[in-house]
Order: sequence, then structure tokens, then C-alpha cells
Amino acid sequence: MRNVRVSFPSWSDTAFRIALLAMVALPLALVSALLIWVRTPYYENRGYVNDQPVQFDHRHHVADDGIDCLYCHGDALRSKNAGVPSTELCMGCHAQVWPASIALEPVRRSYYSGVPLHWNRVHKLADYVYFDHSIHVNKGVGCSSCHGRVDQMALDYQVAPLTMGWCLECHRDPEPRIRPFDEITSMTWKPRAHDDPEGRALVERYDVQKKTNCTTCHR
Repeated sequence: MRNVRVSFPSWSDTAFRIALLAMVALPLALVSALLIWVRTPYYENRGYVNDQPVQFDHRHHVADDGIDCLYCHGDALRSKNAGVPSTELCMGCHAQVWPASIALEPVRRSYYSGVPLHWNRVHKLADYVYFDHSIHVNKGVGCSSCHGRVDQMALDYQVAPLTMGWCLECHRDPEPRIRPFDEITSMTWKPRAHDDPEGRALVERYDVQKKTNCTTCHR
């Protein structure tokens, strides 16, 4: 039997090398792209404003009128959820202030009909993440530490990435971020230096524990 000699074109070696390189590079590129994607502001929903039933201006209420965060979100002191203000609470002011404003028509309609307003959630955690507002607030974690300068926002939007790594930064090193309770709702309070004795004193006073085990947040 005669040997059959197969002849390949001159470019076949180059094509084979490119194919081998693609087999290695494409999976790596795909994994890298996914790792970058989940860290983008778009994926984390940072800086994007959601449509709301009422165009509530935090700048006006917080900065201009001096309304404290806990006046509207008082559940943050005693509950897992911070809650949203009831229509009755809104009308406590707006029955006298701008009572005929067109922008407040959804509030008046909700008040008289008894049907609550449906606010669209801004800060969303995954279903497998457990977070309790009350334990953080009562241990000296301020509103702006997670929610940013709400007093400078026309409509509320997410500032912090809310990733596990971001949370663990504070859980591992709480001293710079723990505030006196009378500064909890301050929008201008700044984290202190790591070696500031006031931070250590507050951590001891509030009995802040550096919980980093998985079951702290994943239950």
C-alpha cells in the first residue's frame, strides 16, 4: 500500500496556533469580563435614580427644613427595616404646607383613600443577606456612612457598593466609623483616624463586636 501524503496550506500552522490561543484566552477573558462587570456602578446600581410615585426632594427636607432622618425613618432604631414614612406622617406637615400643590396630589390621594404609596426600593441587598438597621444604628453607625450625603440629593440614590468586601471593611475595623449617638444622623460627620482614642472608647462603650463569620450576614 502506498503512503498517502497530505499537504496542508502554508497558513494552516498559523491558524492552528491562533485556535489554541483562543481556546485559552477566551475563557480567561470571559471570567475577567464578568469579574469587572459585577464591580461596575451599573451592576451595583450606584448613582442611578429610580422613578418614585412622588418626586421627594431630600435636599429640601433635610438641608433646607432640617428634618432629622429618624423623623421619617424611625423604624431604623428598633427594626430590621428602616421603613418609609406613612402618608399620615407626610400630611402632618403638608396639610398646612403646600396643601394644594400638584406635586403632592399622590400623597393626598393616598391619605384620603387609605391606599399606601408604593415606593421603589433604592438600596437592595441579595435575598441571602441579613441586615438589621437597628443593631447598626444603636451601635453608632451613622446614616451617611451607608446612604451618603442624602442632604445633597434631589432624589435618593445608592452611593455605597454594598458588597461583602465593603461591609467587611467596617466589620474588621469599626473604630474610625463609630460615632457618638448624637451624631448618628449628621450628614457632615467624617470618619476619624484609626488610632483616635475616641473611636476605641466608643467601641467599648457600645460593645461593638468585630463579627466577620459567615453566619453574621448569611443565615
